[in-house]
Amino acid sequence: MKTALITGASSGIGKELAKIHASKGGDLIIVARSGDALQKLKTDLESTYTINVHVIEKDLTAPHATQEIYDEITAAGITVNYLINNAGFGGIGKFHKRDWATDQNMIMLNIMALTHLCRLFIPDFVNRNEGKILNVSSIASLMPGPMQAVYFASKAFVSSLSNAMAQELSTTNVTVTNMMPGATATEFGKVSGMDKTSAFDQTATAENVAQTGYDAMINGAIDVKAGLTFSQKAMIATIPLAPKKILLQMMEKMQQPRE
Repeated sequence: MKTALITGASSGIGKELAKIHASKGGDLIIVARSGDALQKLKTDLESTYTINVHVIEKDLTAPHATQEIYDEITAAGITVNYLINNAGFGGIGKFHKRDWATDQNMIMLNIMALTHLCRLFIPDFVNRNEGKILNVSSIASLMPGPMQAVYFASKAFVSSLSNAMAQELSTTNVTVTNMMPGATATEFGKVSGMDKTSAFDQTATAENVAQTGYDAMINGAIDVKAGLTFSQKAMIATIPLAPKKILLQMMEKMQQPRE
């Protein structure tokens, strides 16, 4: 069976992805800052399934974290077959008023860590001519995000990079899948403050989103939207047709926290 490396695996979509992969009989490398949560997940999965779980407690906003992860896995002699870049966070507020250190960490995690992990593992995948990547982006990548300018921009980067890599690797057996979830019931909503906005009035379950993304990765899909209601799908379909000024006003209104 295949070994999957999952970042942000301690909770939410990442945790559900780990459960799905374990249920298939696959080994895991789970990465997050919360060592206690990772150890509990390791215990639960290894006691339920006949698999091995390797825990790496790491803050992916640190400059050398991704290289350290790759070096640790290489030294352990573990072959990674699936790379699942799930870790990320957001935050509400006007760009010029938000704490710069927080947004810098957002860029480090959402963009730099994901990009470097892809750069580290893809050569190995290409050399073996097998491997799958699932990058967790967001429907936020489809539009600008007033009140979440850096988060939306970071996810636009993830979608663009993922699609470009997918094409570059199209003559190999390595695939790159870009998953774009809608609002999902995870810790993300509370941490970012999005749970207090109308954008999170209807949320999908992390289990449903994770299953959609995992299946798309296995099938080698380029893009997949996950956890969207009918009204959300209809709204997204109108994005290319809406005048930019109206779209920006609508997005800003949707992301205003309620009192």
